[in-house]
Amino acid sequence: MVKIEREEQVRLWRWGMRFFLAGALTACQTPEGSAPFALGYIAAGPGGASLAGAAMGAVLFLDFAKALPFLAVAILIITAAVAFQGTWLLTRPKARALTAAGLFLAVEGVYVLESLDPLARIGPCLAAAGLTGVSAWLFIRLLQRRDEGTAGGMLLGCALLLGASELEILGFSPARTLLCLLLCWNVWGRGPDWGAAAGLGLGLTADLCGLSGGAYTMVFGLSGLLASTQRQRPMAALGFLAGTLAAMLAGGGSILPLLPEASAGMALFLLIPRRVLGGKRERKAIGIAQGQRRQAENPRRGREPSETAQRWRTQLDRAAGAFRELCDSLGKSAPNPGDENPAIIFDRAAEKVCRDCAICDLCWQKEYTGTFNALNDATPYLLERGRVLPKDFPQYFSGRCIHLTDFIAAVNGELSAFLLRRQYRRQLEATRRSARGQYAQLSELLSATAAGLAEEAVPVSGGARCQVGAVVRPREGETVCGDSIDAFQTEQGRWCLLLADGMGSGEPARKESAMTCRLLRQFLEAGIAPDAALKTLNSAMALRSAETGTFSTIDLCVYDPAASEAAFYKFGAAPSYLKKGGVVRRITGHSLPAGLRESPAAPDITRAPLDPGSFAVMVSDGAADPGEDEWLLDLLAGWTGDDPQILASLILHESVRREKLRDDCAIQVLYRPASGARAV
Repeated sequence: MVKIEREEQVRLWRWGMRFFLAGALTACQTPEGSAPFALGYIAAGPGGASLAGAAMGAVLFLDFAKALPFLAVAILIITAAVAFQGTWLLTRPKARALTAAGLFLAVEGVYVLESLDPLARIGPCLAAAGLTGVSAWLFIRLLQRRDEGTAGGMLLGCALLLGASELEILGFSPARTLLCLLLCWNVWGRGPDWGAAAGLGLGLTADLCGLSGGAYTMVFGLSGLLASTQRQRPMAALGFLAGTLAAMLAGGGSILPLLPEASAGMALFLLIPRRVLGGKRERKAIGIAQGQRRQAENPRRGREPSETAQRWRTQLDRAAGAFRELCDSLGKSAPNPGDENPAIIFDRAAEKVCRDCAICDLCWQKEYTGTFNALNDATPYLLERGRVLPKDFPQYFSGRCIHLTDFIAAVNGELSAFLLRRQYRRQLEATRRSARGQYAQLSELLSATAAGLAEEAVPVSGGARCQVGAVVRPREGETVCGDSIDAFQTEQGRWCLLLADGMGSGEPARKESAMTCRLLRQFLEAGIAPDAALKTLNSAMALRSAETGTFSTIDLCVYDPAASEAAFYKFGAAPSYLKKGGVVRRITGHSLPAGLRESPAAPDITRAPLDPGSFAVMVSDGAADPGEDEWLLDLLAGWTGDDPQILASLILHESVRREKLRDDCAIQVLYRPASGARAV
């Protein structure tokens, strides 16, 4: 008896969960009013509970015109499940998913064909059918507890949160906060292949479902990629926030409210007790340690990391290719915002008023030329004023028309619809151009990341040793320096020196330049190529400059010990100098500062060998005027020391004497010792 009661409780629990999930998933809709995730869930677990939940969800969340085709598809899915019960169609997840997508197209296709503009609706219909099939396949694997259960569970949680994302408290969405938490939790420490795939999938799903703001594909894709490369929770959270900020700036800040929501999500991520997440991460750490031990015991396995990197590279290259194709398709199918002729206003008004008029044949057949000229003469007044008046028509037309008042009312009504359609097309075109640029930039970032994964890491301890010296000093009368510098060594063994000069001086300039250095370092440490990272940063700063009027010069020196070569990347930066013995080379650029060039824009790049005993010197324009730097060339040529810090201090001292601290000063020196000097 107890066993029967427990089985009944389990059965009721499962029935209630399917009822609730099917109803809740109905709230997650595309902009056209389809609910593909609810249909996918019904296809994954067909039954009366899921159908009843979907019916309840349709009543609560769907319009009557959208609820009818939705319930029709749901009933057809249940009917097909009953009709083909016990056949191969119900035993193969892909076949069931294709059946659900096909039934959706069969029903929605009728409404598309009967609409006024079927070509405009066929794309969203195919996208909703694809979401129905993909969600059905992943939900089936989730319910059957197969190996794709992780992806199915993530999709189920994301769909539920997307359905509740529009519920806001003082402009703050708890659902979007949990969405960021869910993504970071799933990609943390799992590698760039999983991070990029999960982030891009979630972002594309959010964009297709019309989540307010748009452009989530780039935001979640880059955030997931950066968070997945970190093994420590704080670094994963910082990587996620850095990716969110960079992608949002590159996207024009159109979804700026996501930043505080992402910050709250990362705070919750850091507050999750260790015992909740620790088990999975500890097992992964143990596996890594065991793999390292086996590597030490068996050196022949040394090619495995390269094979893994090659697999990641292939996947990222495929994702980059897909986004390039998407970018090209948006460019090819872009409509013309002004392709609709204003004459359609009078045509539609005449259909409503003149069709049953007693003198219709007189106006539109015998006197067609006069009618055409009268309407053509009234068109400029109509478009300029926003409405038409009786005086806008010639006397021979207004005196003859026996329904002039009704005709004018119909024309004004059609004009409102015409203006709304034109505004919608222009907004759609602007959104399409923005999305195309973002997809192109994301494709380039993925390609650059894939190229970086293919390179063998140079052990830091075995690479060429270098020394770095640096000094900064604010302009006269200021307490903080508006120039920012940074120096670090990447996992591949490359030395990176950054120098950013913010517009103006004082604290506002310091914040701008410090943010530039911080974001650029995040990109470089994530393995993104310097030119791709700088292009993305310039795009973001160009959008910021349009709103704030600020900009920053960027000077980047990357020394590759494997090639014994230094590469200088400049966005409006002052000249740099290469010194070996008494020979000094001046390296300049002609590009504008980051934030003043439209996207896409590449930096000036100069490559030069950095031999042992050589110095690479970077200065801001406050330290040496680019047009009057002969004194600096003479100083470098005559100096015979080998301490980069002393050289940086000497340049600053001479600059203060000559330039009188009229601007902020920043100096960085990289020295490659001629013999085994210790790196600092």
